[in-house]
Amino acid sequence: MQTGRPAAPVGLRPPCRLLAPKELRRGPRCSVAGPREITGPADVGSLIPETLEEMAQDVEFQRTAERLRREGQAALTREEKVRRQRSLDNLGVPSFYKMVKDSGATGLNRSAAKIFQLNIGLYCNQACTHCHVESSPKRTEMMSKETAERCIDLLKSCSTVDTLDITGGAPELNSQFRYLVEQASALGVDVIDRCNLTVLMEPGQEDLPQFLADHKVHVVASLPCYSQKNVDKQRGAGVFERSIWGLQILNRLGYGKEGTGLNLDLVYNPGGPFLAPSQATLEAAYKQELREGYDIEFNKLFCLNNMPIKRFADYLIRRGKLEEYMQLLLDNFNPAAAEGLMCRDTVSVGWDGRIYDCDFNQQLEIGVMRPGSNGNGNNSQEFVSVFNIESLNELINWRIACDNHCFGCTAASISLSGFFISSPLFCWNNLATLFTCASVYSRGAGGFLLGMDAN
Repeated sequence: MQTGRPAAPVGLRPPCRLLAPKELRRGPRCSVAGPREITGPADVGSLIPETLEEMAQDVEFQRTAERLRREGQAALTREEKVRRQRSLDNLGVPSFYKMVKDSGATGLNRSAAKIFQLNIGLYCNQACTHCHVESSPKRTEMMSKETAERCIDLLKSCSTVDTLDITGGAPELNSQFRYLVEQASALGVDVIDRCNLTVLMEPGQEDLPQFLADHKVHVVASLPCYSQKNVDKQRGAGVFERSIWGLQILNRLGYGKEGTGLNLDLVYNPGGPFLAPSQATLEAAYKQELREGYDIEFNKLFCLNNMPIKRFADYLIRRGKLEEYMQLLLDNFNPAAAEGLMCRDTVSVGWDGRIYDCDFNQQLEIGVMRPGSNGNGNNSQEFVSVFNIESLNELINWRIACDNHCFGCTAASISLSGFFISSPLFCWNNLATLFTCASVYSRGAGGFLLGMDAN
């Protein structure tokens, strides 16, 4: 197991009036060493010490950490699943498989892979309150060079994949991030980076913005709101200011600008147990406030709903809101979203190489499995990883693993490989994430691809 440095996914608050501090309106104190070499503020320092201090002072986080030490992650994940199922039983809801079948949507089997999503580590400089992958500076899981190389081998052998979606934690702080970007871009594959923006300020990452631009990496960044108060409340003190600096640095390199080919998209998800507002309306508000307040431009805003798992599930349970939120997801179930689920053409890989149908299943340890033999002729199952398949095409027509959390992916008018369009807008991961930043996209709804937790 390798360790790296930080990053994370996010959630968002409803739109709010922005009162931009004058010092932020001026933009970051950037040094320009050449026509395109732009770095962030030299004196800002790492965000990690502040994140660790906040984690130490967060009573709810400490309670969960103590339960993790005492009972283990598997036990907490089982308990979370039981609570979700109990809420659905109280509502008289059938299984997700049956709901999809009865809706008339196509059966839940995999098609040829188009998106190869890699969660390359859970280490992060942030510890966001709605992070579905539970990233933080205390996580040490990181993808090894051997696993990264095997992922590239599989990418080379699969002609249907056109997008490599890299997420985390803070994927940029993993030692394999730049290797994966260089290899994939050399193959002509589009690369998505689920960026939390504050990673651009981390010591040692001064050349990261230029690296992303040189390889035309599509940056998908979480920005919960255009209000400093709301962003810092959900993502940590000082995150908003650093995010603004990060966006301004990317803009100066051409990101978010017409005709540059450098795409910069932002991600919004609610800060509570409710669904996102109209994407078109919110995007217009974001563009106006960020342009007028900070001279920031971006391409698109994607709105996603929070998945009822991990930290957000804990949040709902503590407030007695889990059943209410599950009812909200059910009330917004849409067969069109089931038809466009990201898991149909996305292969999600964890930091250790295990393969999943989506980033959410990855965090719940619901791995892709195939029939096998236990040596006695009885049926058993074997977890699939990048090391025991020869091609991603082997997964075609395999049944997609689903559970009760999957209703979070169909509370929409269409699903975008990780981003879900919630009538009439997109609803990630995580990705997480990411997008996340939850995980999120769809070609039928405008060609965008994403997977969460984002970041």
